[in-house]
Amino acid sequence: MKRPLIALLTVLGLTATACGGTDPSRPRNTDDTVVVSVGNAVETLNPILGFGADGGSMMFDGLVTRDDDLEPVPALASALPTTSADGKTVTFTLRPGVKFHDGTPLTSADVVFTYTEVLDEKNNSPIRGDFAAIDKVEASDPATVVFTLKYPYAPLVQRTTLGIVPKNMDKNTFGTRPVGTGPFRFESWTPGDKLALTANPDHWGGAPAIKRLVVAFAADDNVRATRMAAGEFDAVVLPPKLAASFRGKDGLTVYDVPSADYRGVMFPLERPVTGDPAVRRALNLAVDRKAMTDGILAGTGKPAFGPIAPGTKWHADSVTGPAAADRAGAAKILDAAGWTAGSGGLRAKDGVPAKFTLMYPAGDSLRKELALAVGSDARKVGIEVDVVGLDWDAIEGRMDKDALLMAWGSPYDPDYINYNLFHSSLAGQGFFNPGRLRDPEVDRLLAQGRESVDQAVRKQAYDALQQRIQDRQVWLYLLFLDHVYVVRGKWSGIAPAVEAHEHAIGGLFRDIHKWRPTP
Repeated sequence: MKRPLIALLTVLGLTATACGGTDPSRPRNTDDTVVVSVGNAVETLNPILGFGADGGSMMFDGLVTRDDDLEPVPALASALPTTSADGKTVTFTLRPGVKFHDGTPLTSADVVFTYTEVLDEKNNSPIRGDFAAIDKVEASDPATVVFTLKYPYAPLVQRTTLGIVPKNMDKNTFGTRPVGTGPFRFESWTPGDKLALTANPDHWGGAPAIKRLVVAFAADDNVRATRMAAGEFDAVVLPPKLAASFRGKDGLTVYDVPSADYRGVMFPLERPVTGDPAVRRALNLAVDRKAMTDGILAGTGKPAFGPIAPGTKWHADSVTGPAAADRAGAAKILDAAGWTAGSGGLRAKDGVPAKFTLMYPAGDSLRKELALAVGSDARKVGIEVDVVGLDWDAIEGRMDKDALLMAWGSPYDPDYINYNLFHSSLAGQGFFNPGRLRDPEVDRLLAQGRESVDQAVRKQAYDALQQRIQDRQVWLYLLFLDHVYVVRGKWSGIAPAVEAHEHAIGGLFRDIHKWRPTP
């Protein structure tokens, strides 16, 4: 959950005739421009600083990409890498003939430069920790890249979706005028408003059918829905309730895409109320996940009890819980822990009222509804929750003392996100381990999971990790979402896959260069 730049969408500069009166069965424009809208704006266009690190950059390619089953397949590499018997040396061979958008040939020196810059502490890359296993990256010849690891790191190949930048990049301007090898070239960027791209006719994977692509950023869900209804967008991601009005409309298709994306309450573990395991266990029983799924998600999701989605290969089957509320059980836990009910039913312990603040990002209608539902359910068992919507700057400064309705989740590898969220070495580092969990057993399991090359050992470690997180009720997990998209016109090449919690231009739009308009 990287902090987004929150800004409302402003005028896109498209003509009035392009925005209205169109046949909904066709793309909105007739000038080869397609406009998609997402909720979170990008803060940089530089992969070294985290842009599109999981493969949703559109302007960059990694050594690998992912197929529809989310398995790594070659991209800038000509084949998947070879790995030494000890798991510490990983070797890639580059695809021949690839060029950057400015015509410069891609070589192994560009790959070495990219990863070296990510690892350089002076650059303060927010994704540097994702590559901590790398000792060095070297070019043995112009087409060969060798990663030497400090320890075996099973997720490395999945991590090499990171976009490659040219070694001769201008560091002063690259973040705002990037050059990559990807299917789209940079045209212009208005931070907080829109990103405009043009097709790369020389892309190694073939030229996109979409000749010009505009990504419009609109933090407010209602703004995106309204402008989609007005005919200004060709595709948009929306919360389920707002997407419902588009279902069954001629010329529009609604995609319900399963995801590993969860919503849950992050608790500051060093505070008197949220730091009490009894309070957290009681809330786990008190919330009505079924009502949330049916009412708030309009049925497009499922209850969550841990950080790894059911139905994925890394999920621990032992991690379950009550879909509907068990408020009697919650009351028993609180009574036993000394949280007694007083005037008006509000509980207290040793003079401390059972009360805390739950923040959510203003403009996110889904998180607002979930936060209010948590507050309502908590009040029924004597816990008062003050729900407040704030901007991200305010939220980040308060996570040490106030709970937060957060969003995370990845289907790629269990090391993703979980190491950053729960390892004690990252406690309190922004959105990494914001609850300040310090648990040696959790640290041990996280290290075992990322360092083992034995898949059975990794599975056992991550099963135990999920159980440990649930036993301690580190978070209050609520729901796994379906991501809901509305797309105008008829297209081939749209291939929904299980999605991560994406920001900016990932998700269904990750492979938009493969979309083709159909009659």
